[in-house]
Amino acid sequence: MQVEHTVTEQVTGIDIVRSQILVAQGHDLHGHVIEIPQQPDINVRGVALQARITTEDPENQFIPDYGRISTYRSAVGFGIRLDGGTAFTGAIITPYFDSLLVKLTASGLHLADAIARMDRALREFRVRGVKTNIPFLENLIRHPTFAGGHATTRFVDETPELFDFQPRRDRATKLLEYLGDVIVNGRDDVRGKTDGRTLPEPIVPAFEKDDVPAKGTRDRLLADGPVKFAEWTRKQKRLLLTDTTFRDAHQSLLSTRVRTYDLLQIAEAMSHLAPHLWSIEMWGGATFDTSMRFLQESPWDRLAQLRKAIPNVCFQMLLRASNAVGYTNYADNVVRRFVDLSAEHGMDVFRVFDSLNNVTNMKVAMKAVLATKTTVCEAAVCYTGDILDPARSKYDLDYYVDMAKQLEDLGAHVLCVKDMAGLLKPYAATVLFKALRKAVSIPVHFHTHDTSGVNSASVLRAADAGVDVADTAIAAMSGTTSQPNLNSITAALRNTPRDTGLPVDLLEQINFYWEQARQLYYPFEQNVMAGTADVYRHEMPGGQYTNLRVQAQSLGLADRWDDIADAYATVNRMFGDIVKVTPSSKVVGDMALFMVTNNLTEADVMDPSKKLSFPQSVVDAMAGLIGTPPGGWPKKLRKIILDSAGREPIKGRPGATLPAVDFDSAAKELTTKLGRAVSDTDVISAELYPAVFTDFDRHCQRFSDTSVLPTPNFFFGLQRGEEVAVEIEPGKTLVVKYVALGDARDDGTRVLFFELNGQPREVVVVDRSLEASVARHEKADPDDPSHLAAPMPGKITNVVVDNGDKVTEGDRVLSIEAMKMETAVYAPRNGILAQLKVSDGDTVQAGDLLLVLK
Repeated sequence: MQVEHTVTEQVTGIDIVRSQILVAQGHDLHGHVIEIPQQPDINVRGVALQARITTEDPENQFIPDYGRISTYRSAVGFGIRLDGGTAFTGAIITPYFDSLLVKLTASGLHLADAIARMDRALREFRVRGVKTNIPFLENLIRHPTFAGGHATTRFVDETPELFDFQPRRDRATKLLEYLGDVIVNGRDDVRGKTDGRTLPEPIVPAFEKDDVPAKGTRDRLLADGPVKFAEWTRKQKRLLLTDTTFRDAHQSLLSTRVRTYDLLQIAEAMSHLAPHLWSIEMWGGATFDTSMRFLQESPWDRLAQLRKAIPNVCFQMLLRASNAVGYTNYADNVVRRFVDLSAEHGMDVFRVFDSLNNVTNMKVAMKAVLATKTTVCEAAVCYTGDILDPARSKYDLDYYVDMAKQLEDLGAHVLCVKDMAGLLKPYAATVLFKALRKAVSIPVHFHTHDTSGVNSASVLRAADAGVDVADTAIAAMSGTTSQPNLNSITAALRNTPRDTGLPVDLLEQINFYWEQARQLYYPFEQNVMAGTADVYRHEMPGGQYTNLRVQAQSLGLADRWDDIADAYATVNRMFGDIVKVTPSSKVVGDMALFMVTNNLTEADVMDPSKKLSFPQSVVDAMAGLIGTPPGGWPKKLRKIILDSAGREPIKGRPGATLPAVDFDSAAKELTTKLGRAVSDTDVISAELYPAVFTDFDRHCQRFSDTSVLPTPNFFFGLQRGEEVAVEIEPGKTLVVKYVALGDARDDGTRVLFFELNGQPREVVVVDRSLEASVARHEKADPDDPSHLAAPMPGKITNVVVDNGDKVTEGDRVLSIEAMKMETAVYAPRNGILAQLKVSDGDTVQAGDLLLVLK
């Protein structure tokens, strides 16, 4: 034992402080009062270590930190001693006094015992609100040199790894801060839409959890490979069904807002009760960015977690060909990398489509899927128009048959007819699917929406015509803009040659869960009460319908929905009657909103003398960044839009001219940017959605993983006195109770009082309503030519000019984003920027003054 590693009192049993006091009173050191033995007779037992826990920040040269301790919990147990501790929850640490919180002494028979107790005690401490030196102390005592008793006075100076700190997860405090923020400020996406109703706790149907689920289509795919799997599909007499509840159904009904939390609740039951589904569509499309953008959760975690819960049924995703899961084209190697990672994480069926039915644009994605050798390439023909209407000759039966043959020739395992707006009427379905079954030898899959109210009949007609697989949604999540009713179609086909073989009674049990779960998302309901034939007028995709209504509400246009639908049809005609599905549908929707917001007519748009700042998506489309529709873009309109932005059209396939991404360099850059190690999925997510991924990561750093919160608490917070259990990882549950809300303080914050696992906790939250009364943007004077006004409400992004800059008419000065719509704003004339009135991140209303020119 080395003397420098002991604390005298612990190893000798002598109270030194008492002895000092008695000596000062005149008592003899070895007398009968103090009774300290002579030095040779003092017995030393074991080893002790002492650490001073201070509010010094080891990551900032041990500069003392100060502030309010929001949480304080100290260590206890045999061999642990605390001295001088005056810290407590709520204590104020000032910059004027000693930074010591407490002295921690750990003792044991051997040095290793003392170190182990010290390590355990340091990990038990919870000090929040101020920085401490605990991370440094943990590194110190765990170092082999220190543990071996060989550290010298130069040990700290010569051991830089002592300052490599693992970031503190502190999940409990971060989750409390999130809940506090929601309680005080609410969430933007539900604010003003809540009514305080009592929400149900969805009941999961019973099943034998100890039983292994029956083998399903994924077992067959893994055993036979995609080619034989497709052959098996084609040979089935029964109508095979895909359940879209986990993806397109909630995208179409609830603005893609259903959280992984609620999908996981029912997932294992699906595995046991519905193993005979052909596939479960649960990923891709809008769910990828929406999960990060609006639900603050990882789409990759969703895939991995659901894959674990449902190992036996094929998973299906929507892949926008060269657009991947985005709204623009990406480099070819980005698309290939995305496919590879998706397959590695458990994806089985890739439904590949191009938003303009451009087969050339589909080739890269299809080849990437085929190259995996283990996943199904389902190539889609997007349906629009009406093959029975002789006036709509652009998209006739020959058009669809010819495209289907091209896709089969490219190696597709399965053909899909993707009727995203529900335009394929029942009798047209008979004609189309009979023709396709004759034209191609691969299975045919039918996807439609029930916006018209008659598309269940289209599915039944398609079944009679020989379609192999059809998309449906569980009853409570079906109908209107979603898919036809899975339960009803299953029952309707009973005792027929196309009987699905699915158990209706078990489907009804799953449906009962969704009847309750849907109620949790009531702020996102768009109150579409029934199907309507109006879809044949505007031809709006079901997946876009609810999202566009949300955008309209955010822009203050909720009462002008009929005008927006009318403008949507007008824009489609102006664009030359195009296929409308993401991202082409977004282009049409953005243009329609732009026209209604600014009260523009078709004549206004076609007038080249009018200087209009068209939505960025429209400019990009006309430049060719999402490809070219059959017959091309209308030349006059294209020139007007591109001239307004100073753009030139690109030539050829968009992805072909984009430089390949160096993923190694991208990973290094992202690591530097985020200040943490990054995964392959982080890198690809950042390539697809740079700003969205950065915002998502910022949310995770600030609030931890909020996807573990039950949905009512995630969206609405907690009511006073409400208690909730939050499982942050298997076997680790936090019990959170909201106790009280403090009054507003001078600095605009409030203190919220919680109980966490029975212990009091506090968090401080900025009350943004107090700040909101101060921040105001002045309005632009419409008669002042030096003023540039915001053309629409939204958030300022990417300001590219500054005071004193010279600008030329048509120069882009900034962008405005509202929901997923980004509009570039251009200088209305030549001049010098005299006053810039906004900056990145500002929220503006239509007509707010952006800048002043001179």
